[in-house]
Amino acid sequence: MHYSAYSGLELLDSAVLVLDHAWRIVYLNPAAESLFELSQRLAAGLSLEQAFPNDGKALLQAATLARRNNTSFIEHDLKLLTASHNELHLSCNATPLESGNAALLIEFRPIDQQIKIANEERILVQQQANRELIRNLAHEIKNPLGGIRGAAQLLERELVRRELTEYTQVIIQEAERLQSLIDRLLTPHRIPQVSDVNIHEVLERVRSVLLAETPTGLKIRRDYDTSLPMLTGDKEQLIQVTLNIARNAVQAMKGQGEIILRTRVARQVTLA
Repeated sequence: MHYSAYSGLELLDSAVLVLDHAWRIVYLNPAAESLFELSQRLAAGLSLEQAFPNDGKALLQAATLARRNNTSFIEHDLKLLTASHNELHLSCNATPLESGNAALLIEFRPIDQQIKIANEERILVQQQANRELIRNLAHEIKNPLGGIRGAAQLLERELVRRELTEYTQVIIQEAERLQSLIDRLLTPHRIPQVSDVNIHEVLERVRSVLLAETPTGLKIRRDYDTSLPMLTGDKEQLIQVTLNIARNAVQAMKGQGEIILRTRVARQVTLA
């Protein structure tokens, strides 16, 4: 059988089916053969329900409406299964024909890419909403921080026992660190503030915070190599990372036990 009448359809990227008046397949172009995993030889003469036994009814309904109203009918969300049971998300345009035994032409276009784009746009909108929420929360937190820091400084001046200033310093320094974290939230593309860092100053900050958070039951022993050179890094981020690890240790011990803060030069060590 020759299909010269449909030769122009063979050049289309979209899949095309041509049906007769009994809704049997007369022709499908190469794009349709590839999409539906169905050859022209096997498909010719099959009804829509035979060609698509699991979900041909929706396609048949679209064809019937187009023919009944003698106008094009577009189905924007059609799901069909291929011969290998792969699910296809398609849009189809059914157009009546008056050409011999050809009664209807149905053009299919995959909409998986459209769905993907829509999902990506929805994610972007959600991310933008989340960023706006974070900015609002950061501003709300930022305002009372100055008051907390100022109150701690005033309290420090009134303390009679000077050893208690260690605790007011924890409040002041943690308020400053929180201020820095908020600034990073408000400017997410902030370049790390790299400088020379004394690792023992980092550990002392962490020690002070831990002892303030767990005043009883926790012992922190220092074992520092004071000959270590300065490091190059972001001091605030080093404090945050070390504090997270130390807090995990405190939680694992349920606040009871000993933590050793030890510094040494480790040679021939690879961090994966």
